[in-house]
Amino acid sequence: MHARLLGATVGRILGQLRHDRPTMALVLLMPIVLLTLVKYMFSGNDPSFQRAALVMLGIFPFVLMFVVTSIAMLRERTSGTLERLLTTPIGKLDILFAYGLAFALAATAQGAVATGLAYWLLGLETAGPVWLVILIAVANAVLGVALGLLCSAFARTEFQAVQFMPAVAIPQILLCGLFVPREQMAGWLEAISNVLPLSYSVEALLEVGANVDPTGVMWRDLGIVLGAVVLALALGGLTLRRRSA
Repeated sequence: MHARLLGATVGRILGQLRHDRPTMALVLLMPIVLLTLVKYMFSGNDPSFQRAALVMLGIFPFVLMFVVTSIAMLRERTSGTLERLLTTPIGKLDILFAYGLAFALAATAQGAVATGLAYWLLGLETAGPVWLVILIAVANAVLGVALGLLCSAFARTEFQAVQFMPAVAIPQILLCGLFVPREQMAGWLEAISNVLPLSYSVEALLEVGANVDPTGVMWRDLGIVLGAVVLALALGGLTLRRRSA
């Protein structure tokens, strides 16, 4: 690993993000807007809001970071920036980890802001600590980053990158237990849900919501999500090709 090149790449990506105000607004403000809508949708039905808001703290960062990352990475590929990076000594996985790390920092800010709003302004309450909710929300955002990086390799235009949403993100949202508990689904649907990482993110959040102390199930689920992140980044590394030495 070339630490200097890795750090320089992370710094360049963060600099681009800082100057891309529409994207930063989307990353930081959109979860707040959506959570506020959820609050007023469940007005007068507080238990339903508590569960929905907690689950949404995992889903919103996942979806937003998937879209932002897949489009940003596609721009890097089509503009030639990625190809120029591949002519340097930096490794292919290092490049992907640099993108993952840069967007993970953005995701951390997003998770902290959205979770803070949900607790202190919208009245979200959980039995477990706030920091665990933030940790899981950030892990979910990083999962969106990793899958976005991977899917960008199969798109040629920004429109095609967005088209991966129905194939990659929406099935996970439908089968994660948000609408119907996974154990109440048909067997084949539950089997599909069991191989989708977002299912474990939602289960981990619900564990924090119901238990004062971290549970073994929560740590297992968080480990599965992080394992999916590493797998997606590794598969993304296979899509990179050096054009010159």
